[in-house]
Amino acid sequence: MWCATMGLNKILALSKQQDWEVHMIEHQLGAYTDCPHGIGLAIISPAYYRYIYRHGLPKFVRFAQNIWHVSADGKSDEEIALEGISRLEAFFKELGIPQQLRDVGTTAEMLPDIAQSTIEGGGYYHMKSDDILQVLKNCF
Repeated sequence: MWCATMGLNKILALSKQQDWEVHMIEHQLGAYTDCPHGIGLAIISPAYYRYIYRHGLPKFVRFAQNIWHVSADGKSDEEIALEGISRLEAFFKELGIPQQLRDVGTTAEMLPDIAQSTIEGGGYYHMKSDDILQVLKNCF
């Protein structure tokens, strides 16, 4: 309970750049389907992160190195960040979490409506509905 309290009360976020747009996208996915929030996040996050990682590259590099122990040997920061995202995606797959939006009842026809109804924003890159639609297509 303490971790959940600290994770969502913004104390730890003071003076730090944050990006909650993936949650905004998933909330709309949940409005159109019965997809549980965590499952939707696991499906959308890798596609979303691949879309925005260049805009928050240092943080994605730290994530890859500190969480997934990605070695920097002979790799660019971009390669390190992408490997970290790939390892996150592999972890979700290992857990048996669905990998695509179609696996949770999403249809191609829903994607534009989900994108249009999502609150635009983001901390590393300001997403517009066209960007959101592309992310949704990338994980469909």
